[in-house]
Amino acid sequence: LGSPDGTVPKLTREDVAELDREHIKFTLTNLEQKQLSTRTDINMHVIHDYKEKLKKLEGERAVLDAARETMEEHIAVLDNMRRDRLVEFMDGFEKIGLGLKEMYQMITLGGDASLDLKDSMDPFTQGIQFMVRPPKKSWKQIENLSGGEKTLASLSLVFALHHYRPTPLYVMDEIDAALDFRNVSIIAHYIKDRTKNAQFVIISLRNNMFELGDRLIGIYKV
Repeated sequence: LGSPDGTVPKLTREDVAELDREHIKFTLTNLEQKQLSTRTDINMHVIHDYKEKLKKLEGERAVLDAARETMEEHIAVLDNMRRDRLVEFMDGFEKIGLGLKEMYQMITLGGDASLDLKDSMDPFTQGIQFMVRPPKKSWKQIENLSGGEKTLASLSLVFALHHYRPTPLYVMDEIDAALDFRNVSIIAHYIKDRTKNAQFVIISLRNNMFELGDRLIGIYKV
């Protein structure tokens, strides 16, 4: 059916008539099966390798998808926590700010105080600015106040925090040391009123402070 060099010879009618048809079919069938067998062996190897790599890829993809899903869940939880923290903080910040203003006005008989965010877009990065305006004076930051003014401002904030979220016990050490007689009396009577809901342990050397206490413990140097 072919020459040694692989070319197809030209046949005459007489040559074609002398060919054995059955032999030709048999030869073609053998060649097709041989070619198919060889091709199948090669393809099976490639297919097997492909399936193994596909299986590995699908496994890695499943792990990646699971990790991505877990990450998205954690991100959602974190976002919810951040949102809840911001809402709770701003709610408390506004209430404490109002309480501070009222408390400082009451203690100083006419002053004013404010809490302001240094960065209103992100209140947790830059902190809070605490300013007060003592009666008949201008606004000042707390670090620029005198000793007595700092005491009144600090106590106003402490009492505002106590009003927002009370605690059962307070210990205060000579909070009246820098205050005049009038302010000591104001602070003492306010603390006395607050003892309905909490206990206060006050260390003081001022008569108009400790005379209002329910219990008095004296410490003497021998």
